[in-house]
Amino acid sequence: MITSVFSIVTSILMALVGLFLFLGGGYLLVLGGSWFYALAGAVMIGAALAGFKSPKLALRLYAGLLLFATLWSLYEVGFNIWNLEVRLLTLVGIGVWMLLPWVWRQGGTWLADKREMLGAVGVGALALVVSCFTSYSIDGTVPADRMAAQEAADSAADGIPAGDWQAYGRTMGGDRYSPLGQITTANVGHLKRAWLTRTGDVQQIGEGTVAGPDQGHEFNLEVTPIKVGDTLYMCTPHSWVMALDAATGKVKWKFDPQPAKADQEKNVYLSCRGVTYYKIPDEIQTSCRTRIYSPVADVRIVALDAETGKPCDDFGDHGFISLRQYLGHVPHGFHFVTSPPLVAKNRLITGGWIFDNQANFEPSGAVRGFDATTGAIAWAWDAGHTPETWTPGPDDVLTRDTPNAWGVYTADPDLGLVYIPTGNAPPDNWGGSRRPFDDATSSATIALDIVTGERRWTYQTVHHDLWDMDIPSGPSMVDLPGPSGEMIPALVQSTKRGEFFVLDRRTGQPVPGYPVEERKVPTAGIAPDDRVSPTQPYPTAMPSVSPPDLKETDMWGATLLDQMICRIQYRQSAYDGQFTPPHIGKTTIVYPAFYGVVDWQGITIDPQRKIMLANASYLPFRIKLDHRQTLEGPGTLPKWNGQGEEPAAKGDALSVSPDYGTPYIAYTNPWLNPLQIPCKGPVWGTLTAIDLVTKKIVWQHPVGTTRDTGPFRTHDNLPLPTGMYNIGGNIVTKGGVVFMGATADDYLRAFDLATGKVIWRDRLPAGGQATPMSYEIGGKQYVLIAAGGHGGLGTRSGDYIIAYTLDGAPGTGATAQ
Repeated sequence: MITSVFSIVTSILMALVGLFLFLGGGYLLVLGGSWFYALAGAVMIGAALAGFKSPKLALRLYAGLLLFATLWSLYEVGFNIWNLEVRLLTLVGIGVWMLLPWVWRQGGTWLADKREMLGAVGVGALALVVSCFTSYSIDGTVPADRMAAQEAADSAADGIPAGDWQAYGRTMGGDRYSPLGQITTANVGHLKRAWLTRTGDVQQIGEGTVAGPDQGHEFNLEVTPIKVGDTLYMCTPHSWVMALDAATGKVKWKFDPQPAKADQEKNVYLSCRGVTYYKIPDEIQTSCRTRIYSPVADVRIVALDAETGKPCDDFGDHGFISLRQYLGHVPHGFHFVTSPPLVAKNRLITGGWIFDNQANFEPSGAVRGFDATTGAIAWAWDAGHTPETWTPGPDDVLTRDTPNAWGVYTADPDLGLVYIPTGNAPPDNWGGSRRPFDDATSSATIALDIVTGERRWTYQTVHHDLWDMDIPSGPSMVDLPGPSGEMIPALVQSTKRGEFFVLDRRTGQPVPGYPVEERKVPTAGIAPDDRVSPTQPYPTAMPSVSPPDLKETDMWGATLLDQMICRIQYRQSAYDGQFTPPHIGKTTIVYPAFYGVVDWQGITIDPQRKIMLANASYLPFRIKLDHRQTLEGPGTLPKWNGQGEEPAAKGDALSVSPDYGTPYIAYTNPWLNPLQIPCKGPVWGTLTAIDLVTKKIVWQHPVGTTRDTGPFRTHDNLPLPTGMYNIGGNIVTKGGVVFMGATADDYLRAFDLATGKVIWRDRLPAGGQATPMSYEIGGKQYVLIAAGGHGGLGTRSGDYIIAYTLDGAPGTGATAQ
């Protein structure tokens, strides 16, 4: 009786699975895809029917299918564990079920009935086991002489004491290198928590979600604190500014600028990546000489006394300046600042984030320079104005809808230049209404004079960008040997594409030996009222972490069934490789996508060893343009002309983009299958070391596991070493240790700079989607990270600031000399 019930249930389930594969596989075949799924479905249906009257035939049919599937899988993907697993694990699992003594028995001994199935399961399992020993790393080692390379070992960079971290990237040059060497590869295993402080600023109801009615309203703790003297300074997602004792983590002061509720409720991102420290020059009269500048969620900048946390009364309006001024009408949520301003030479320089994909009449993306003491406007760089650098009067309005610059800016104070990473004139995915000055200044690194705001040079990394490949982070400075042995002041600009442009930071031209060439890219399918650049720039000498173009065989899932759905979607989509233009009425695959291969975290450069480090993330998106009447006609999307507030039924940054003022709307989503599993399989995240002198990858390893990211966006899973999506950067120290959080599995890790191997890790209480930092106080080197999670990645939310020392004990509190 038991045997009969198990056999009947097996036949029914086998028939259902087979029917799904047969019908889906048939459709895939019609689309020009693989024939395997239809064949597998037909065999499974045949086996299911045979199971009712001839169990031995049923077993033989399925055993034959499993053997064939193993050969087919090896032919398609070789011994690649992740691609082999999705093809074979489902079929092997069914085969294991059939080995049970109660399933499909003919009446002989178990071995006589199951011999063929046992062999087929063994072959499939063996293929899976063998593939587990394949590597997804590029193994290599930084040469010993390069690891030992040091200039004036602990000399201060730009006058910054070795024990301080005075800017977002430690220096204005943004290299994220600490000249501290107490923590080394030999002793990092002894690193323990010295203190943990909770800010008290936590996610509220309706914040931090990535799906449903609050989609895109993200609560993200992305801050990298700075350290000056004996104090850490930082900001929180709700715009609080805090000072902590660097030795103990004790809160010295906290200031809540109380941003307007209307802004916070409309801002797509609740995030503050950092604050800026500045000492007003001695020759300028002020009662507030050492200052902390921080962005506020309601489009203001606040200047606080670094000692007391009180607003500097001689700055703007009793400590505040409004960034709404000169922008004309700014609907709530359409403009805010998430990055710390750059302050140098008594200039406070900032741009801001403009709400993506809402309209083509959005606020200006102009960059402005203010007097750092008084807050008075000094200049505005406005690409659409003549002249483009000018000082607007109280009633003037900067050119609307120009490319913005929302990431962290970097600078070379000696050259007097600030480097601006620009985005696009909204909307991102249709450029038919862009003006010549929009196209000339979008997706570019632009050098402005710090004092006057005059543009010195421009280098564009994407032409007529239709994919939101804006530059999310300022470049990092490094001096590189030239062809005659001279040192060239260079910068390295990372991009969402995963390409790295090495430019002379004086002129904006590629450094000799680091050429860039224009390569042909897809042009078919562009909207008839738009255009597309036939070529795009590629650095030919520098290694890239850009992924190869997708193929149908790259499609992935948890099972053979949802993988087939991804293969169908691949065949249904427009895709001719990177830079495939967004199509009208047809879904277009965009890969790399706007979340970036390398996003706002930028890169890290060891200036002594000339090694560059980049953590990369890989997730395709899909875009579809459609005529706006499809939603506006039936009233699903309200009409809007830009007056007043945007209608309540607005689109958001990750779903329906209303693109008011254009002929189209856009649907944009990460490419996930019905189980909410990516259609592109692992590896999903890597950490790469590139030698800037030899221009070769030294090593590259997957980084992160699936421990905290399961199907349907759950937080429980097996810790598979797939490499993981990451947002947040890494740092490197004189001790030869690289530190990185960022990954969606909630760990802070330490890596050996020489080899890239993980040599220490600590489980964080929330997502560590921030860039760490390191400092010294009381004779001890600290490593610190903010762990508060990221709404976009769906990691655990929190409000933790965690510091580590070698023995887990805090220092004495005396400032390191």
